[in-house]
Amino acid sequence: MSYIADTADVSPNASIGEGSKIWHLAQVREDARLGENCIVGRGAYVGTGVTIGANSKLQNYALVYEPAVLGEGVFVGPAVVLTNDTYPRSITPDGGLKSADDWEPVGVTVEQGAAIGARAVCVAPVTIGAWSTVAAGAVVTKDVPPFALVAGVPARRVGWVGRAGHPLREADGVWVCPETAEQYEESNGQLRLVGVEA
Repeated sequence: MSYIADTADVSPNASIGEGSKIWHLAQVREDARLGENCIVGRGAYVGTGVTIGANSKLQNYALVYEPAVLGEGVFVGPAVVLTNDTYPRSITPDGGLKSADDWEPVGVTVEQGAAIGARAVCVAPVTIGAWSTVAAGAVVTKDVPPFALVAGVPARRVGWVGRAGHPLREADGVWVCPETAEQYEESNGQLRLVGVEA
């Protein structure tokens, strides 16, 4: 059974997966789809039509604007923003208030197992690759490869991380996770888990 706090604002047209929890002052808009066992923290926002995979967590005050797509097991830290307007303006060139017809929303895609640290901003359209980590406070303006650790403004790759989230260590030409001992191979700026088909 799902849990929705009395003070949360959840559209009756949203689809909330079994076991999901939506906390105090969170807003989930029309046609949003949350998988099983998701957590939407206090004051978080999930835009119209956003898709969030099972076992994902949005921490307090995370803002996920449509048309974002989040895979399974995604972590979105406190006060993270996933934007949707490449050229934001409140008014048109002639000074009139912009309406929904005056711009085309673009989304952020976050693939399976990726984590985005507190107060990071992902400027759409970008893809955050599977199992990657965006450091707290980073501003992502370009796609993040799977397993990459990115940090800074603008964000740049500063290392690799494994599926457990720990930074990998290089040993004898392979990258090794200190937590799980999983091994990864690097080729052409991409990382691949050894023994697992792409």
